[in-house]
Amino acid sequence: MTDPGFFVGWRRVTAGALRRFLLGVAVAVPAGAALLAVGLGTAAVDPAGARFALLPGASAPPPLPIGDTALAGIVTLAPYPVLHLPGDAAAPRGRAVLLADDGKLGAALDPALDGQRIAVQGYALARGEIDMVVLTEPPTKLAEPSPGVAVQRLGRWRITGEICDGKCAAGGMRPGTGLGHRACATLCLDGELPALFVATAPVAGSAFLLLGAADGTRMPPALRDLIGQRVTLEGAVERRGAMLVFLADPEPGR
Repeated sequence: MTDPGFFVGWRRVTAGALRRFLLGVAVAVPAGAALLAVGLGTAAVDPAGARFALLPGASAPPPLPIGDTALAGIVTLAPYPVLHLPGDAAAPRGRAVLLADDGKLGAALDPALDGQRIAVQGYALARGEIDMVVLTEPPTKLAEPSPGVAVQRLGRWRITGEICDGKCAAGGMRPGTGLGHRACATLCLDGELPALFVATAPVAGSAFLLLGAADGTRMPPALRDLIGQRVTLEGAVERRGAMLVFLADPEPGR
């Protein structure tokens, strides 16, 4: 009696049952791999999407349109340059737009502009709650008087998250966050691009906080080795216009 599924090495024809099994495997494996790739791609967070990195409970107005733009608002320089735009129907509290120069460099603005109304031209980046303009022209001081930027002190917080640079996190690089981006983020922050703290849970409704030192200056140098890692920091949180600012202690909490 011949077993139709038995393989005989000297025969030139594969047994019928085994041939059917191998044909099924040859079809099923590529098809399964393709379906798995589609499923993983669909489930992944889109790093180009407007809602990227918005955590549960966080909310943000629609981001600025990406591309060439011209804006006018009040600029504050500490801990990093931020352009505060007036409120509108989409953003009643206004908008806070980070400013940067081309490449891995922060915006070098005249200290005399601090608190003044200015006009800027540049290229807008946007991701999630973060808006940034990479300047292509020096800002222009406007004649209109500045009403100032409202500051609300929210007390001391202990927050877990990641130290990132604002330019890559805003869409200059993808993914722009995480351990794989650590070297790039370190170079960007060494170039005085705005430092952001990306929280693992919303803080006063926001997942992103501008990161400065306890004295209001730029990110403490002691935190440099922690860029791109999950870390817990303590410090004061303030709302300046539409931007949350985390004035962190120089030593991380453990």
